[in-house]
Amino acid sequence: MSTSSKLHCTVAALGSAAIVALLACSSHAQTPAKPDAAASRAAFLQVYRVLTSPRCQNCHPAGDAPLQGDDSHVHLQNVKRGADGHGVTAMRCDTCHQTANLPGEHMPPGNPKWSLTSPGHKMVFVGRSPGELCRQIKDPKQNGGRSMEKLLDHMTSDDLVGWGWSPGDGRAQPPLSRADTVTQMKIWIAGGAACPE
Repeated sequence: MSTSSKLHCTVAALGSAAIVALLACSSHAQTPAKPDAAASRAAFLQVYRVLTSPRCQNCHPAGDAPLQGDDSHVHLQNVKRGADGHGVTAMRCDTCHQTANLPGEHMPPGNPKWSLTSPGHKMVFVGRSPGELCRQIKDPKQNGGRSMEKLLDHMTSDDLVGWGWSPGDGRAQPPLSRADTVTQMKIWIAGGAACPE
């Protein structure tokens, strides 16, 4: 066999091996990554810190009376949830809560949608362990029929949820910014929405 023929055969053999190697790499690159359950659980623990802060849990109480203040005491004036979450009779939420925060420390906060959740979907945050709260908020039967995408959208764009990060003078904000909370929710969802034990 001539030198040129041997060279041609060697290049062809190397070319075949290179193609097989490239196909193997390409096949491996297209395999979706396995969800990272540990990262998902860790991310939810960060979200949990926000959901159980006064800005969130005050509107997600165990009973039918909203909570108020940074110490989450029962709302004064004997305010109750009502059939639609907006209070009862003369004690409707919008009697005191306007469409925006009133100026000054500890003045009534406001938002056009100010209310508790409805009696049918209370979404209780108070007193829930991380695992319990995780399982609750991802359950469409308890979260108002929301998918993971809609749950993320609720945290990202709902203006009443957003109020928690602009609560008015004299009120503590949640421990994470809204952007950081959304980032942690995305990690939680991408990892399979794994719940802490």
